[in-house]
Amino acid sequence: MRRRRNIALTLGLGFVLGVGLLVLLTWGNLSYVRQNPGGNDFLVHWMGTRSFLVDGISPYSDQTALRIQTFAYGRPAQKGEHQLRVAYPFYSIIVFFPFALFSDFSTARALWMTVLEVALLGLAFLSIRLANWKPSFLMLVFYTLFSILWYHSVRPLINGNAVILVALAIVGALLAIRSGADELAGVLLAFTTIKPQVVLIFLIFVVLWAIINRRWRLIAWLFGTMVILVAIATFLMPDWILQNIHEVLIYPSYNPPGTPGAALATLFPAMGQRLGYALTGVIIVILLFEWISGRNADFRGFVWMACLTLVASQWSGIQTDPGNFLVCFPAFALIFALIDERYRKMGWLISTLIMLFVGIGLWALFIKTVDYSSGQPLQSPIMFFPLPAILFILLFWVRWWAFHPVSNWFDLVYERENPKIR
Repeated sequence: MRRRRNIALTLGLGFVLGVGLLVLLTWGNLSYVRQNPGGNDFLVHWMGTRSFLVDGISPYSDQTALRIQTFAYGRPAQKGEHQLRVAYPFYSIIVFFPFALFSDFSTARALWMTVLEVALLGLAFLSIRLANWKPSFLMLVFYTLFSILWYHSVRPLINGNAVILVALAIVGALLAIRSGADELAGVLLAFTTIKPQVVLIFLIFVVLWAIINRRWRLIAWLFGTMVILVAIATFLMPDWILQNIHEVLIYPSYNPPGTPGAALATLFPAMGQRLGYALTGVIIVILLFEWISGRNADFRGFVWMACLTLVASQWSGIQTDPGNFLVCFPAFALIFALIDERYRKMGWLISTLIMLFVGIGLWALFIKTVDYSSGQPLQSPIMFFPLPAILFILLFWVRWWAFHPVSNWFDLVYERENPKIR
């Protein structure tokens, strides 16, 4: 009885402490957002969701776009400025609905930032679990700081980009697959489609893997959840699909370069576009080769291919933005785990040097190339290339160890969790 009371007291104190920390974090976020306007990624979907819930206006309408532009710029957007139009599937309002209940944008943004900050921590620690990495305490502290402070975490956090939640859902789905919880994995993967351009190729890979491995429940729950989401959205707004397609088609016209070809064309007008096509072609060929050659790999090989797919998707030619590159983060945990396993005593030093190089290097490159001509800090198209290139090099460096592990500890963990799946 006393032990139960002690456990209950510990849980109670932990809950109170957790709530207190979240309140302090939200208060700090509120102070920040009141002094630093921005968060336009969140603004677009907060305003779009409120327009529909409060006034019954389509989030894809010109009227809603004008409201968003007026809020952000104080006037309609001019030619050459971001048009701030909603381009997510309509069912994404499920994610933004709780925050749209707040009429004050600063309050809603502060709460949203709190959710994203917690999600960043979740992404970091779940990535460790996915990779079965056992870092030392000091390495864990350094890794946690890196996961929160590196360029591709801070940028989506400040902008309020939902890609942080998408990245967390991806890692959660991969862990669910490892544990045999295919129903949960399917639901999580379905919700990643709130940003379909980010996860399209990854979802194709997972579905093909599931077919080869006869994971029919995964496929059923993925597509079943998608059908439910689309059905609910269609019930609420019957023509949302056509409106959304229109927004997707015009999206590249007012956004910064979103493909390797477009980015290279900005940097090298004479031949950049052709170089981009060549790069995308090579990436697709490599990806298809790895999918085919690794189709019967164990789960560790599957995780490696999943990380490679997330990285390759950024250069696939599908419209995206460096703000979405956070989905590649799980590759770091896998790389560090494999380096630790291979080099043991020196692994921590190699991983630390990688984090320092990436963490400092990306911020230095951004600061060196940022454009303030429009009054807002706009990243250079060159930011489209460093992270995927670094991760490609690192992933292929550790590829042999992923498919031919130094120890079989990873697979023993998987088999223990899934005695009837392997």
